[in-house]
Formats: sequence, structure tokens, C-alpha cells
Amino acid sequence: MRFMIIVKSCDEFEAETNPAPDEALMTEMVRYHEALARAGVLLDGAGLHPSRQGWRVKHGSDGSTRVVDGPFAEAKELMAGYTLIQVRSREEALEWSRRFPNPAGRGREGVIELRQLIELDEFPPSQPLEDFKKLSRGTN
Repeated sequence: MRFMIIVKSCDEFEAETNPAPDEALMTEMVRYHEALARAGVLLDGAGLHPSRQGWRVKHGSDGSTRVVDGPFAEAKELMAGYTLIQVRSREEALEWSRRFPNPAGRGREGVIELRQLIELDEFPPSQPLEDFKKLSRGTN
């Protein structure tokens, strides 16, 4: 089972008021991710630039597409980073999430959210599904 630990953004992350990372927080994050790696459950992880450096592609019901540049309102609804893990159970994912350091730093309010990834085997068989499976295996 794969889960994404989503670090929710906040106004400070979006404003990038402190571009230099908090050294104590970075140390906690490194130790946490090292523990994930030692346990063999870490797949990936990264921080994200503020939404003002990104964009959204909106698809209209008429088939049109429109690009909307950031920043986007409601920082608390945005992602600031993620960690991708593969575990044996929902309970194991919950236990790892409880150990995740406060992404905003000690003494501040921070939020992470966990979401289970949809695995291709959850879908009914089809040719497009087989094509996706080939892509994930790196074969054509």
C-alpha cells in the first residue's frame, strides 16, 4: 500500500518569508526520513516551491483548456511538500504519520494529510489499464 504524506502549506510557506530552512526542523526531517529509509518504506519526498511559481490547467466542459498562473488563494488548501511511503497496512501508515515532524516548526500550527494512492490493480481489466501497467514497468 502506498500513501502520500502531504505537507499542507501555510501563509508563511507561500510568502516564503524565511527562505533559509530552520536548521533544527531540517535535522528532524532528515532523521525522520532516514528512519523511513532504514525501515524500507521510503519511496520519495520533496518540498514544493510556493504556488506563485506554479500554474493550473483548467479544463472546460466545452473541451477548452486555460492556464491560470499562481499564486492561489487559501494557502491551507495547498501542498508545500510530500513524502511517499509504501507500507503493509493503513495502521502502519498512521503510525509513521504520527512521527512526522511538525512541518511548520515547533510552537507553530502545522498540518499533514495522508492519502492512499490508487493502485492499478484496483481497476477492472482493460487495454488502457494494461498500457498504464507497461508504462510503470518501463516496457512498451
